[in-house]
Amino acid sequence: MGGSDAFHPDLSDGRPVRHRVHHVKADQLDGGTSQTGGMHRFAAISGASVGSEKLWMGETHVGPGVTSENHHHGDSETAIFVRSGHPEFVFHDGVQEVRISTEPGDYIFVPPNLPHREENPDPDEPAVVVIARSTQEAIVVNLDRLYPL
Repeated sequence: MGGSDAFHPDLSDGRPVRHRVHHVKADQLDGGTSQTGGMHRFAAISGASVGSEKLWMGETHVGPGVTSENHHHGDSETAIFVRSGHPEFVFHDGVQEVRISTEPGDYIFVPPNLPHREENPDPDEPAVVVIARSTQEAIVVNLDRLYPL
């Protein structure tokens, strides 16, 4: 079935890229994004890759037995889905460090400007999480320590 109709519009007319659905395959993730020591971030959905204006989405990989550096993501809200492994998320609640242990299928929300780090205590299995942020690009502010807001 070819041609243009109400269900199959002709997109060859030069309409802007924002009027198209974009497909980013797993092997097309971009490692050229902001990084934090101890982890590797890969962008999938961003202003550069698909023209998004309010959303960034990608993956973070933390190797076996690795702890990331402390960091925060500026004014961006961060939603995390644990795809594999058992990463731990560490932050300071104003009194002490708090550690959240996760497993595949769990979700984490990190508020804007909250210093935190990811740890992967498993000596054999990497941890992989899918990340969505409320900004189009990956904002990363690396820190020398955790501290309460």
